[in-house]
Amino acid sequence: MLIGTYDHEHDNYLSVGPRRHTTTTKSEFKFISRSSVPLIITFFLQYFISVTSIIAAGKLGPKELAAASLAVCTFNITGLAIFQGMATSLDSLCSQAYGSGNLHHVGIYFQRCSAMGLVFTIPLSVIWWYLGKLLQLMIPDQELVILTQQYLRYLTSGAPGLLLFETGKRFLQAQHLFDAATWVLVVMAPINFVLHWILVWHPVYGLGLMGAPIAVSIVYWLMSLLLLCYVLFVNGKKCWNGLDLQRSFSNWGSMLSLAIPGVVMVEAEYLAFEVLTILAAAFGTEALAAQSITSNVAALTFQLPFAIAVAASTRIGHFVGSKDIRSAKIATRISFYFATFIALFNFSFIYFGRRYIGSFFTDSEDVLRASDVILTLAAFNQIGDAFNVLGAGVLRGQGRQRIGSVLNLVSYYLIALPVGFYFAFPGNKGLVGLWMGLILGVIFLALGEGFVIWRSDWEGIIILSERSEA
Repeated sequence: MLIGTYDHEHDNYLSVGPRRHTTTTKSEFKFISRSSVPLIITFFLQYFISVTSIIAAGKLGPKELAAASLAVCTFNITGLAIFQGMATSLDSLCSQAYGSGNLHHVGIYFQRCSAMGLVFTIPLSVIWWYLGKLLQLMIPDQELVILTQQYLRYLTSGAPGLLLFETGKRFLQAQHLFDAATWVLVVMAPINFVLHWILVWHPVYGLGLMGAPIAVSIVYWLMSLLLLCYVLFVNGKKCWNGLDLQRSFSNWGSMLSLAIPGVVMVEAEYLAFEVLTILAAAFGTEALAAQSITSNVAALTFQLPFAIAVAASTRIGHFVGSKDIRSAKIATRISFYFATFIALFNFSFIYFGRRYIGSFFTDSEDVLRASDVILTLAAFNQIGDAFNVLGAGVLRGQGRQRIGSVLNLVSYYLIALPVGFYFAFPGNKGLVGLWMGLILGVIFLALGEGFVIWRSDWEGIIILSERSEA
């Protein structure tokens, strides 16, 4: 274990001696701003990997586009969201261990979460492999079901690579190496396009639709391997003390107590939007198209607050680990400053650009009129959602994912969806009613998280972090 005092200003450990209280509002604002830039780029580049496969499939025909969209959507909900949710446990554990000077524990937590995720991937792979039997009960087009099933089966091979990339990102972010994943994805972006061109469209080597999931699977594995190369040859080895299989497959209880609520927090919003899309189909083709446009825009704008939330949660976790309550409070306050800025930025982007955004997806005037209304509601939803996402980041840094998971379940499934359903159907407000319910749920969630954070017992939070030692 490294012994000494952590210097948050210069991101290293000092020799034993009196603590230097150098944290200020200005220094924290600069640090989180600087850390957020590579994270924002990372999340946007990773988001476009799956988008590229959908675009590639769309060039082949409407049937291929539908199959790719359905398969990617299913994989993101049942795979990516679960991996990201489990990895949020490292936002708490790795950052707190690094802040306290327990560098070896950072590597142990990474190995433990990776091992746990790989075990969970086994039943998930079985589900993806045979999901067609369930899809055929809901989708009458058997050709679409077969294409979707085949797509998912090829995509299954890339799941372990994606998992290791998600946990690897957290391992490096805990060490303030926020740009590692960015460089990996900058390298992978052109490779991703080239692989899709060769495996989907190339006149000799192209495989058609099935080339897309193969390309994505290769990309996922290359991402994790390049991240490993970064650790071996660039930076990050100081928290690695060799492979420890015994500790990787033991003491999962404390990590699951954070990982499961983390999965609930991520999945709650993913599933809520998918339920909205399903319900939107009841109001006609134009409404469904408008909802699809809005969902894609919401997923895109979500990357900005989520990236900053990761930087904030890591920073707060460091301060919790080093028992620096004063600095943790400053970082928390800065997080809400960022939430205010992001809320205004995302609102302005969607509200004032809604007509242009709609025309990017379609030329249909009927769909554009419907999307204009829904994008307006989505713009107002961004105000509450920015505080929701940043509040969740603070809770992860504190190690209080369980509270966040309960608030998410209540907000989306006891408020947003039931109220939205009532407004939409008995209230005859259609798709607008669904979004009214969603906005109310998100506002409740943001206020709930804000209240919990305002009432934080920082001494108790530090005691809980000490109990989670590897």
